[in-house]
Amino acid sequence: MRRCHWAESDDALMRAYHDTEWGVPLHDDRALFEFLCLEGAQAGLSWRTILAKRGRYREVFHGFEIERVAAMKDRELERLLQDPGIIRNRLKVGAARDNAVAALKVIAEAGSLDAYLWSFVDGKPVRNRWRDKGEVPATTPLSDRMSRDLRKRGFRFVGSTICYAFMQATGMVNDHLVGCFRHREV
Repeated sequence: MRRCHWAESDDALMRAYHDTEWGVPLHDDRALFEFLCLEGAQAGLSWRTILAKRGRYREVFHGFEIERVAAMKDRELERLLQDPGIIRNRLKVGAARDNAVAALKVIAEAGSLDAYLWSFVDGKPVRNRWRDKGEVPATTPLSDRMSRDLRKRGFRFVGSTICYAFMQATGMVNDHLVGCFRHREV
């Protein structure tokens, strides 16, 4: 069975993520918020590192319940900087709360985080037909636009590359290579 190049190794965690999650359209506000936070935490690191720490992230960030993360106190965030189960970067840890506060404002305005985020792709996935890994972009004009709008609304760690990775992960963009068995499935 052929997979996208990044999931062809013997790494069971990455293969399972590729085979069951990556590129599947997500419409749950909590799950979308989780991916926004995790993609931001991944900046400068490998996705494998974040996947290995995802369980602990879910524990310390209250299952990524947006209201609970928005209510986290400074002292709670400060304690997280000592937790080896997450990426201990002060800016990234603080961004989770800031992004939760921004997400609550978006939800109040748009009705849901899902409605707001999926509006960038008119509510349906962009279906690419890449044949080679070299064709897959790191950013697009669409991710540029999403990044600008998120930053304007107070989100942090949402550069265009992070936004594009987020769009790929949550199924807003289908970037499974045409030869990958998942391309047709998602």
